[in-house]
Amino acid sequence: MKEKVKEVIEQIRVHLQSHGGDVELMDVLEDGTVKVKMHGACHGCPRANLTIKNNIEAVLKEQIPEVKGVEAV
Repeated sequence: MKEKVKEVIEQIRVHLQSHGGDVELMDVLEDGTVKVKMHGACHGCPRANLTIKNNIEAVLKEQIPEVKGVEAV
């Protein structure tokens, strides 16, 4: 599953990078939790949690049903 998540994260990164941000995949846990680290404009942004839930998590869950959630580290 980690390779699938990595591929989807790469697709998402293009959008974030176009806005000065970025996301890095840190880990994929056995329970389906994905750990990410936000960079650039996304790091410290008050809307970063919304980006994680409404964009990253939504896309991952849509494309990989085994993903249960996304958390920032």
